Amino acid sequence: MARRLSLPAFCLFFLSFSLLNDLILCKTLKRDVKALNEIKASLGWRVVYSWVGDDPCGDGDLPPWSGVTCTTQGDYRVVTKLEVYAVSIVGPFPTAVTNLLDLTRLDFHNNKLTGPIPPQIGRLKRLQILNLRWNKLQDVIPSEIGELKSLTHLYLSFNNFKGEIPRELASLPELRYLHLQQNRFIGRIPPELGNLQHLRHLDVGNNHLVGTIRELIRVDGCFQSLRNLYLNDNYFTGGVPAQLANLSNLEILYLSHNKMSGIIPAELARIPRLTYLFLDYNQFSGRISDAFYKHPLLKEMFIDGNAFRQGVKPIGFHKVLEVSDTDFLV
Repeated sequence: MARRLSLPAFCLFFLSFSLLNDLILCKTLKRDVKALNEIKASLGWRVVYSWVGDDPCGDGDLPPWSGVTCTTQGDYRVVTKLEVYAVSIVGPFPTAVTNLLDLTRLDFHNNKLTGPIPPQIGRLKRLQILNLRWNKLQDVIPSEIGELKSLTHLYLSFNNFKGEIPRELASLPELRYLHLQQNRFIGRIPPELGNLQHLRHLDVGNNHLVGTIRELIRVDGCFQSLRNLYLNDNYFTGGVPAQLANLSNLEILYLSHNKMSGIIPAELARIPRLTYLFLDYNQFSGRISDAFYKHPLLKEMFIDGNAFRQGVKPIGFHKVLEVSDTDFLV
């Protein structure tokens, strides 16, 4: 006599079959498969040899492609992270990347990408981290970058970008870290960046920028979250305004190698967390208030290459202050 399944056992069997069936049917979204295979066709052999199989999210016994992270959304898997860095990718920025509409993180740093960032970059509405530093990218930054409303980290440093810093960057409400150093930017820093309530780090060093600090902080209540301000190695003029002390969270102020002049206002010594103050190789003059030498957190203050009064002394020992991606990426 055939043994019949009890109702609970039948339900368990049906549920297990259903879950297994869902797992089998949970394929990578065709849009993402097509985009990744187009990217695969355009990249160098260092990436291609490790991208095995047709499905970038893995298929059967094949693991996901190296540097590709996928997430299940309903009946499909989508690509949410693409991290292919330091593998000597050569050629133009792969436009097919902009079809990966669920990307939250795109990291191509330390490669040899050339050409411009395509304007289609604005399609990546969920992107939070964009890291393109240490490439050979060029041309202007497309205004469409202002459409990346979820962006928190933007690394475009050590490239060959030119033109002005786009005002559209001030339309990124979540932006926390903005790295634009070592490019060929001209003109002034858009003061609208001061309205970014979460901006902690602004680095525009080693460009061809002009203007004054007074122009940059002209809006009341600007840069309230800013901790690190790098303006070094540009063509900034004018003095250091006392209003700069209103940036009460400032820890690093890097003004070296500009054409700034005047005295250093004592008010800056009231910034409670000020740790590094680089003033060297400008045209500053006068004396420096004793309050700087009594500041409990100020570790380094460099004054070489100026016209300060005799007897004005630095604080600490001069060294190149550098930060890496790991200091900011979360």
